[in-house]
Amino acid sequence: MPIAPEKRALYPKAKVWRAIRAALLERAGYCCEGSPDFPNCRAADGEPHPVTGSIVVLTIAHLDHDPENNDPENLKALCQKCHNKYDAPFRQANARKMRHARAALRDLF
Repeated sequence: MPIAPEKRALYPKAKVWRAIRAALLERAGYCCEGSPDFPNCRAADGEPHPVTGSIVVLTIAHLDHDPENNDPENLKALCQKCHNKYDAPFRQANARKMRHARAALRDLF
């Protein structure tokens, strides 16, 4: 998944991240490790996704959504479908917080 510019500094340097990513992809056998909704996804990197048909580009998910926590137990190789599904509740909660913050600011002015 693309890294938001304001969070880029929280991630390891590119060379270190490439090594982490390579180790995780090898651990996963270059296949999606699945999300709670799709535990047996196993979509293969560079191949058509079995559900969507799009070419799979495996991504690395931070299970606790903390980009500074790069413990291998906190990281998982996921296809785009599984990563988006896994992150959806987190993104929705953040969107709600932002809407409330904007509403609170409007109330001040």
